[in-house]
Amino acid sequence: MYGVDIQQIINVVPTVGVTPTKVSPCNSYSAPIYEILPDVHLVLFSHRLLREKERVLGERKMSLSSEDNGIVIIGAGIVGLATALALHRKGICSVVLERADALRSTGAAIGIQANGWRALDQLGVGPTLREKAIRLRVLREIYLDNGQTEEALLGKEEGRYLLRSDLLQALFDSLPARTVRFGCQIIKVKTDPGTSHSTLQFNDGSVAIAKILIGCDGVNSIVAESLKLKPTRQYPIGAVRGITNYPNGHGFSNDHIRIKKGNVLVGRVPVDYKIVYWYIARPQLPGDSEILGKPELIRQDALKAMEGCPQEYLEMVENSDDSDLSFTKVSYRAPWDLVLGKFRRGTVTVAGDAMHVMGPFLGQGGAAGLEDAVVLGRCLARELFMGPNGDYDGRNLVNRVWKAFDEYVKERRVRVARLSLQTYLTGVLVATSSTFVTRLVLLALRILFRNAFSHAEYDCGRL
Repeated sequence: MYGVDIQQIINVVPTVGVTPTKVSPCNSYSAPIYEILPDVHLVLFSHRLLREKERVLGERKMSLSSEDNGIVIIGAGIVGLATALALHRKGICSVVLERADALRSTGAAIGIQANGWRALDQLGVGPTLREKAIRLRVLREIYLDNGQTEEALLGKEEGRYLLRSDLLQALFDSLPARTVRFGCQIIKVKTDPGTSHSTLQFNDGSVAIAKILIGCDGVNSIVAESLKLKPTRQYPIGAVRGITNYPNGHGFSNDHIRIKKGNVLVGRVPVDYKIVYWYIARPQLPGDSEILGKPELIRQDALKAMEGCPQEYLEMVENSDDSDLSFTKVSYRAPWDLVLGKFRRGTVTVAGDAMHVMGPFLGQGGAAGLEDAVVLGRCLARELFMGPNGDYDGRNLVNRVWKAFDEYVKERRVRVARLSLQTYLTGVLVATSSTFVTRLVLLALRILFRNAFSHAEYDCGRL
């Protein structure tokens, strides 16, 4: 394919700040980095890397194993790490390529409802993470326009908010060393229809070939683009998020409080007894692009949106650290695109926001991605471990991966399409100022989703 013998070329990570070292993420033996990228042939042509071959060639203890799976996961966000962990729990080796230089925690905090905790328990990190977040008691909605208040007891269904950094770190710490490669920015993916192998092109000009590719690279997914999925859309909504730390304790109840004022939604939820997560959803404005990445402008925007809210809310925003403030435009993949989309091409698929990005209105985007990871790990393990003693069987690998991915997509399509529809309709309620549209959407929600919290009762099953 490249006019060279792959066996004669040293397989090393692209020149993105990762130095080949002897590690053992999936095996008991110590092996150079090119040993633990199973069947992922990183073909590099620079003279410097050819000299690197001479330096490390003597360390090579064994050839690339044909029994390894060659699974590459793009993106070390929540879903990418969770997918790698699901595979690891099933005895399957993978490598995660992340464009950033370290774990990212954009988004401040993330809501995990009962269905998400079931997935985290299957991944083995649930007990540890429960220690970092208090259980919520009530969802209270306050309507400032008419003075009404509604409450819904969360009851037996577990709901907590986690710092995104805590969740990422727990997943990362549970993975074998060197599973994640930072500083690997992929700019293009192309799949060979004959072999189903994917060619990954990095921003430094290097190229990788992967047997199995899973895109967990978010709303602007390169992998989703290679699958020719319909572009994501945007709600006419901007979202401000922040974290406020109260060193002496915040004194708030264990309630998730949402205040609705016109077409502005303000939320406050405790993470623990000292940390509070807050958010604002309000209509997009012409100058929104100017506040992106500018904490002080984001703070001023939040205070303006909160006019009319109790003083403690304004103080909460004023006391937030600059590093914990963010503004984003709210994207989604249309429910009908989830019903009709082709989420598997060859041995390539997607998970998390790359598949089903949805608005934050149900608090299910992250939990749905955790479900993806569990189902994907289960489907792959079921097809790959079919030897006479339940061990790995590499025969007809491509067909088996096709079958596993098709089962995964079939199981997830119904779930995420329904979630996406409920989220979409709820987002319309937040965005609209029309009484007619509000009544129409409320009617649709009552007909289609009689139990407004049934989405949290879902169980993705055992890993």
